[in-house]
Amino acid sequence: MTSVPETDRELVLTRDIDAPREKLFRAWTQPELLKQWFAPLPFTTPHAELDVRPGGSSVIVMRGPDGTDYPNRGVYLEVVENERLVTTDAFTSACQPSEKPFMTLILTFEDIGGGRTRYTARVRHWTVEDREMHEKMGFHEGWGTCADQLAALVARL
Repeated sequence: MTSVPETDRELVLTRDIDAPREKLFRAWTQPELLKQWFAPLPFTTPHAELDVRPGGSSVIVMRGPDGTDYPNRGVYLEVVENERLVTTDAFTSACQPSEKPFMTLILTFEDIGGGRTRYTARVRHWTVEDREMHEKMGFHEGWGTCADQLAALVARL
């Protein structure tokens, strides 16, 4: 299931997950849980520092199968417990601009009843070219795999 992008610079992934939204929110905001599902296998997530509050920073390191580390730094813009997270890589901490902003992520966790959650990741890019590059990098496949891994993790919580 996917939602329609709102602009030509946005990619969207939506999944209905058989778990309450509180569990999905925890999996996004607790480092030890995030490290278990965040990168699409065979990539791993060996390191995650999360200061989950507006203005708080995060560092999440994805490691490729060849051992190459890919650090992802960002700042939380909005945090609504169990409902919404907004983060961007435009900043690396507080008001420290990143070298090249790429995206803003808007996550929503909608209670759809019966202990289920509609999980939506809206990824807004600075340019159409950035969106196209992210799509060619395998956005739908990679983020889809991660959503599956997330669903499997929260089923065990």
